[in-house]
Amino acid sequence: MLVKTFGSAVYGVEAIAITIEVNVSSGNLGYFIVGLPDNAVKESIQRIESAIKINKYEMPRTKLVINMAPADIKKTGAAFDLPMAIGVLGAAGQINNPEILKDYVIMGELSLDGTIQPIKGALPIAIQARKEGYKGLIVPKVNAREAGMVNNLLVYGVSTLKEVVDFLNNKQKLIPVDVNTREEFFHNQYLFDIDFTDVKGQENIKRALEIAAAGGHNAILIGPPGAGKTMLAMRLPTILPPLSLQEALETTKIYSVAGKLPENASLISKRPFRSPHHTVSDAALVGGGGVPQPGEISLAHNGVLFLDELPEFKRSVLEVMRQPMEERKVTISRAKMALEFPANFMLIASMNPCPCGYYNHPDKACTCPPGAVQKYLNKISGPLLDRIDLHVEVTPVAFSELNKITKGESSETIRNRVIKAREIQAIRYEKQEGVYANAQMTSSQLRDICVIDHIGEALLKRAMERLNLSARAYDRILKVSRTIADLAGSDKIKPEHLAEAIHYRSLDREGWAG
Repeated sequence: MLVKTFGSAVYGVEAIAITIEVNVSSGNLGYFIVGLPDNAVKESIQRIESAIKINKYEMPRTKLVINMAPADIKKTGAAFDLPMAIGVLGAAGQINNPEILKDYVIMGELSLDGTIQPIKGALPIAIQARKEGYKGLIVPKVNAREAGMVNNLLVYGVSTLKEVVDFLNNKQKLIPVDVNTREEFFHNQYLFDIDFTDVKGQENIKRALEIAAAGGHNAILIGPPGAGKTMLAMRLPTILPPLSLQEALETTKIYSVAGKLPENASLISKRPFRSPHHTVSDAALVGGGGVPQPGEISLAHNGVLFLDELPEFKRSVLEVMRQPMEERKVTISRAKMALEFPANFMLIASMNPCPCGYYNHPDKACTCPPGAVQKYLNKISGPLLDRIDLHVEVTPVAFSELNKITKGESSETIRNRVIKAREIQAIRYEKQEGVYANAQMTSSQLRDICVIDHIGEALLKRAMERLNLSARAYDRILKVSRTIADLAGSDKIKPEHLAEAIHYRSLDREGWAG
């Protein structure tokens, strides 16, 4: 008897429908799985047999062939255990009405006793199931809320093989999961454990991060140990505009595919903040592996990627970020496939100014030998620095500031100003596809949008000559000055906006490192 069940395979952040054909026929005893399965799929026959027997069902004693179509796509992982097991039982006549199987996508990994283990990618699988018109989706109970975020699809969470068989045989009713996605999403958007009120002093650094948040600019913080670089960077997501539902869905899909969603999770409601250690590999940062998985830059999609102690990262790791930073996506190519992961993130980096950490310190002397500061800075390539708009020098906080009782501005106050600036940019770029913030402006847009008067031109020319700023600083200064003007609610870029933007180009100054 031939029976078909339906599953789904995740490639990149999208799912592809997989038809599982199971045929039990007369002939010598033998179990065969075809359709380009990997080792994890081939091993599933042992798990399926054990689960079926322990739950008092009968395993076919004749020839059993399982085909996974389309046969030219590699099938990986153990998530196909459950649909194959249901197919085997259906082909063996133990599902009363095998026709019911055409209404459901079924996914889950089986334990030897028939317990169903969680899977990766339940959200894109649910989206694909709804797109293809299936009535319902049967997934492990742990993944039910995640898949339940998709409207107009009945999502059933199950714990054992017996539950699924009894449901299909009308012996047991399952209640579809009900997730109020919008209510939960909007309720959790502004719940943060940290706030800018925790930061004493450092008003100039808060201002720089406000500008970075308002224009989507990349930034690097340079200062001695203990000056508060990490503390400030960690609070950046609290002043970014809240995620839209579309952005939240994109980010949640990535975390679902990577298996990073917590148990019983729903939509990610806050912008992600990723901070990989400097020992991270190329593949871990940008994505890859035998079965390509999203890397840290994709997990930071619509959020912040924080690289602490930037010069300590391997140069090859930093260089592979350059193209994704420009294109806001990363393409991972293999011999038989090319997968694309989104990677629209803000890069915030921090570094000491020298190996000992005290170059330009107001109180402590630098103990580095001559040339060490420049050598340390040279660990970061010019093309990478070219993609960082704001260079911010962080100085230690004085005791008088630390001892103050009064609190600084809250994240909410700063965030409101950032949201207003982003609203101005949303109107400005509404007809420009793929451009949402000033940092994403193209060179042609720069000439039309960042117009400066004669006083501003003279100021910028004088700064370029006196500070020996490199040519690459020119575009960055104009973009940042446009964001400063937006924060001030100004239609035009004024000389004071340019002056502040010029201040944020420390590493471009000739002779900065001695």
